[in-house]
Formats: sequence, C-alpha cells, structure tokens
Amino acid sequence: MSQIPPLLGDSHGRYRVHIVGNSGAGKSTLGAELASILDVPYISLDSLFWEPNWTPSTPEEFQAKVLKRLMEDQETGWVVDGNYGTRLGDVVTWRRTDVVWLDPPFLLYFPRLIVRTLQRLVGLKDNCAPGCGETLGDIFLSKEKSILYWAITHHTIVRRHESENLQRWGVHTGGNMRRIGGWGAELKAWKQAVVAMVKGM
Repeated sequence: MSQIPPLLGDSHGRYRVHIVGNSGAGKSTLGAELASILDVPYISLDSLFWEPNWTPSTPEEFQAKVLKRLMEDQETGWVVDGNYGTRLGDVVTWRRTDVVWLDPPFLLYFPRLIVRTLQRLVGLKDNCAPGCGETLGDIFLSKEKSILYWAITHHTIVRRHESENLQRWGVHTGGNMRRIGGWGAELKAWKQAVVAMVKGM
C-alpha cells in the first residue's frame, strides 16, 4: 500500500487546506505557519466573520466574503482556519483539498489560550478580529464573549463532531481529513513531512 502524503492537494499540485478544531487548539498559529510553508495565502475565518465591536456577519454576508477570498486565491491555493460549519454551509467544504483536525489535549492548549488571551488584553497580540477588543469582564465573566468559557464548554462538542467527520472523510477511508493530536510530537513530525514534500516538488 502506498504511503499517504501529509497533504493530498489537487491534480494540479495546489493545496487548499482547511484547519478545524476547538478554540485555542492552535489553528491560527498552524494556519499561518502552513501557509508560509506552502507559499499560499492564509485566511482567518474569524477576521471575516466578526465586524468591529464583535458584530457578527449575517450568514449571507459571511458566505459572500469567504467565497470572494477563496475564489481570489483558487489558482494558487490557500490555508483557511476556523469551523463555522453551520454558518458557511459548503462554501469551504466543496473547495478544500485537505482537512486538518487539530486535536491536542485540553490540558496542553488551555493554559496557552489563557496566556494568549491576556496578551491580547494588554496589547501584546492582535485582536481575534479587527476592532474586536476584550475586557477582563468579557474574558472572565461573560458566557457570550469569553473565549475561555467557549473553549471549556466546546471541547467535548467539537471533539465528538470532528470524530464523526473523521469517520466519514478520513484519509484512511479514502477521504481528505486527518487528525493531529498528542502533546506536540505528532504535529512536529507532520509539519516536517509537509516541508519535505514541498522541497521535493
């Protein structure tokens, strides 16, 4: 049996990668890094969904913005990060060549999420989306606005949902989805395999 490559791509050697996972799992970090490795644009769904002051786009507005970005970079490829399945429908699903489910242990990524959230609060990191700042009250007291609360309450939900998707679309069944879990070694090895694949192209 031939070995499954770290990314599948399309018949023209283009990669349109969708990274999914819970809030704080490291999607944005991996997305930007992978886009740099592949030399393709990186697209953050958060930045397209949220308008200033945490005003959400309507599903129609969101789908139109995402579709525009995807089509602009269709010929070069892209890396997209974010879930938004119910709001996006099949806009990304029909166009992606690869799905990467980033699924590290909660005890690994949640402390990192706390640090990054506090760094945003004091201006050491950019906001999740332009014009969308956070306050201490948002972070620790608001169920609606706290990314920490969202991460805690959605860890199991996201894992169950993506596990079901993996059963349907996993590369082991001929699909285009793979899971990367563990405490870091699996992710590091996968990124090294992607770098080696790109150098061999």
